[in-house]
Amino acid sequence: MLDNQLCFTIYACSREFTKMYQPHLDKIGLTYSQYLVMIVLWEKQQCTVKELGEALYLDSGTLTPLLKRLQAAGLIVRERSIQDERKVLISPTEKGWELRSEAACIPGKMVEGTMLSADEFVSLLGQFKDLLARVHEKNVNADK
Repeated sequence: MLDNQLCFTIYACSREFTKMYQPHLDKIGLTYSQYLVMIVLWEKQQCTVKELGEALYLDSGTLTPLLKRLQAAGLIVRERSIQDERKVLISPTEKGWELRSEAACIPGKMVEGTMLSADEFVSLLGQFKDLLARVHEKNVNADK
């Protein structure tokens, strides 16, 4: 039965979360995927495409078009590393940094939208992080 499938429940929950994010992201002109990229960049200030992919569990084929759209919007800069030209460094532009303050309220609104207590939220987040780590590790080992 579909109701007994953990993967379906996670998938459906993810879609519902994305719907919850949409009105807030529309206000700042980002898609959900673009927002995730910007969160990583706001946190790290600069990173390589590879590091960004690892943080978001995305391959470069998925990331590249996303990054091109963010660059076209003037939110990021992509430049070759001086130390290693094979690496492309990504960092927010001034406009990208300004967007951070506009997006600051979004995480709180999402927590609010879950209707969970703070303790429930922290507990559930911890459980999902643990599940992600386990599933990712299993998939990495299966690829070897």
